[in-house]
Amino acid sequence: MGINFKNFLSSQKNNTKMGDYQNLDHIDGVAISTISANLYNNSRDDLVMFYFRDGANFASIYTQSKIISENIKWNLNQKTKKIYSLIVNTRNANAFTGTKGYQSMQKIADIVSLKLSEKQKEDDNNPEKISSHQVIFGCTGTIGEPFPVETIKKNISNLINQIKYTQNKYIWTKAALGIMTTDTKPKLAMEECKIGNTKVKIYGIAKGSGMIQPNMATTLGYIFTDADLTNEILKKLLQKNVTKTFNAISCDGDTSTNDMISIFSTGKANNQQISNFTDKKLNEFDISLNKVLLNLAKRVVSDGEGSSKFVTVKVKNSKTEEDAKRIGFSIANSKLVKTAIAGEDPNWGRIVMAIGKAGVEINVQKLMIKFGELIIVHNGKLYEKYEEEIVKEYMKNYAIEIEIDISVGKKEFTVYTMDLTKKYIEINADYRS
Repeated sequence: MGINFKNFLSSQKNNTKMGDYQNLDHIDGVAISTISANLYNNSRDDLVMFYFRDGANFASIYTQSKIISENIKWNLNQKTKKIYSLIVNTRNANAFTGTKGYQSMQKIADIVSLKLSEKQKEDDNNPEKISSHQVIFGCTGTIGEPFPVETIKKNISNLINQIKYTQNKYIWTKAALGIMTTDTKPKLAMEECKIGNTKVKIYGIAKGSGMIQPNMATTLGYIFTDADLTNEILKKLLQKNVTKTFNAISCDGDTSTNDMISIFSTGKANNQQISNFTDKKLNEFDISLNKVLLNLAKRVVSDGEGSSKFVTVKVKNSKTEEDAKRIGFSIANSKLVKTAIAGEDPNWGRIVMAIGKAGVEINVQKLMIKFGELIIVHNGKLYEKYEEEIVKEYMKNYAIEIEIDISVGKKEFTVYTMDLTKKYIEINADYRS
């Protein structure tokens, strides 16, 4: 199949076990190309193309940061119904690059649309003329550096020549590796379900390790399905399902200039047409999409920069879901909480502090805090059977669960995060070197 296994295995941190990931295979209507454009001055894959031969319906959600990257601006300005290509580069975020950065997107889109139109003539009996407006971009890497437009332009022909119309687990993993920055492992997920009586696939890849409290979706996340769904329904499904997946994670409390999550629908499954978002035939798809997004979101957190623990914070019996979310993120983003977890110290007083500073109404007399199944605080005071040595043993686990019951309502929210280690400082201190 022509896969360069040296590039496939080459990333900033490699040695990823293929057996750790699901068996993503082929989705009709999606083609993939991954190459090294030498953006890192080595042979690792750093430029990825997803090509939709017959076009794809799509929807995206972007960062809520007031400073956004030029590729996000480009994507927002394209009012097309169908997309023919998504191109993702690493090493450079194309953020705070101004007019030159935006023009770089135009230049690359012009070349890509021209060459893909030529490929249509080679491969199809009824070729389409692809417009530059039908090409969108994902960029990730350093903010503020000049965008390497000439380097990428020189590699477009090679990128298109390497397009694979049939995928398998290796090609999907190669693409997931190709969009990584400080990640130590690729993120992939998949589900299969039915719309009516028609079997459909939902595949996804993501990247993210640092600068993560998305406040919309993720660093970069791309979902692909062979279902036939309109842009409007895709948008509603995405908006609904990011709330408790990518909007429920934080590594360091920072929201990127480049966050985007997109879903692409090739329509090749030929399912019955769905005209209403509330159609019951969408139920399975809705649940499966949530599973893919949550799977990817958890993989982002578990690969957080320098992390040694995966932490789940569940807040129960709040007056509103938003209140529960505020408490959850107050705990998840507390550096004192995160460092205590890294040190395997059951310093529950830091949890109490983080609850209090969230500014949310609680019933202190009924407050309960648990680490796993171990009760720490009960009815607003230290549990009478609390034994610190037992809790210390629990803190040695990789997966730490913190449960808070504030007893003022019936709503809940779960946040996923990581600990804060010396390695996090090392990674970010050396990020550009």
